[in-house]
Amino acid sequence: MFSIEKPVDDTVSTRSPALETSDIQATVLRPRPTPYCGEYVILRIGSAEQGREMLRRILPHVAPADEWWVPSLHGWLGIAFTFEGLKALGVPQDSLDSFPTEFRQGMAARAETLHDFGASAPANWEYPFGTPNAHVALAIYAKSNQDLEKVLGLARKSHADLPEISVVYRLRFGELPDGRNPFGFKDGLHNPHVEGSGSAGAGTEASIKAGEFVIGYSDERGETADLPVPVELRRNGTFVAIRKFHMDVAGFRRYLRAQASSPEEEELIAAKMVGRWRSGAPLVLAPDRDDPALGADGNRNNDFGYADDMKGLKCPFSAHIRRVNPRDALKDDVVAVNLHHFLRRGTNYGPPLPEGVLEDDGAERGGVFLLIGAHLHRQFEFIQSQWVTDGNFISHGIEQDPLIGNNEGDGVFTIPRVPVRRRLHGLPSFVAVRGGEYAFMPGLRALRWISNLGR
Repeated sequence: MFSIEKPVDDTVSTRSPALETSDIQATVLRPRPTPYCGEYVILRIGSAEQGREMLRRILPHVAPADEWWVPSLHGWLGIAFTFEGLKALGVPQDSLDSFPTEFRQGMAARAETLHDFGASAPANWEYPFGTPNAHVALAIYAKSNQDLEKVLGLARKSHADLPEISVVYRLRFGELPDGRNPFGFKDGLHNPHVEGSGSAGAGTEASIKAGEFVIGYSDERGETADLPVPVELRRNGTFVAIRKFHMDVAGFRRYLRAQASSPEEEELIAAKMVGRWRSGAPLVLAPDRDDPALGADGNRNNDFGYADDMKGLKCPFSAHIRRVNPRDALKDDVVAVNLHHFLRRGTNYGPPLPEGVLEDDGAERGGVFLLIGAHLHRQFEFIQSQWVTDGNFISHGIEQDPLIGNNEGDGVFTIPRVPVRRRLHGLPSFVAVRGGEYAFMPGLRALRWISNLGR
């Protein structure tokens, strides 16, 4: 499965855009299984030699993208490294220096850019996020708890007798009823289609060049990344922004109740804030009432744009899904939307809050998002700092994303209407960042290259 292949050039012919899926980690290109369960594990490396030995042992269990759906596999394991983790593994200094600034600084140091303040400030993050002790991130997915335990056992075996490798964080996650997120909306509906990935895209949305998501291929600018060095390290790798959110579900329900005069209006306001009904049906295609059949149709529920809703009467300009992916709404603007996509792998943790409950029960619940792209600054950081937290690009001033913006009780959300728009005030923060890291997810050959350093 992981035989060493002959070296490849760091360019790909425009006539052959197919990705080397056997060398790309499955987490990058393939969605999580449905149903799913899993666990995130963070390791600390106290010895470069033992870290590389751990990597050599775990390598045979890292899932490549071309075998993501093999029925005989018990689960799927992905592995990524923070900048501090690459240092701890003994990656050469010239390679370390060639990584982009934001990756070398780490997510905590970028808090001002990302608007991570107040409850979301790095000082309030869970250990070891934002500290020098988060080195290796493992993402393990399975279809059942029994299968998950088998893969976790393989992961533990890779370092059980290595005293300088320690587990510093674990988080179990799993699918909620009906595939919903803690706020009650259908989850994991949309990702851009990666050209050459071998999977079919949904609807009529155009494919995005592979180099936007995987290093070593041409991107939307017609460029092929030449960093980090050497080519053996960067080829088929990518970057991951890891974000753990706590979600205030009770607070979300209370706010809807306070703004609405009926349960039906609560649902409408919730849909306006998200841009979809809870079933997943987009407002652009179902502006007046929910359409569960549309929401369940994986082709139709993403086959839409905003060209016929340029006044936001169906889907408000500040709706969550319209802000994080404006689609064709900015086609006449100077912003090139295709330069600001990333792949999203989201999972939920904690129990659902029972229906109708308006007071928090003290349970930890929320989501962990792996936001994947070859260009951290112009993908994740741009979307977070501009589209999520700055309303100027839609002429809404300081108005933020109503769902994931850091509003802190003084947020505003505008719902365009005829003859008079409605403006909601006093919007609180419904999510708080509990932790985050920037990580590099190498290709399979690159993992082998790292594991053999010093030999």
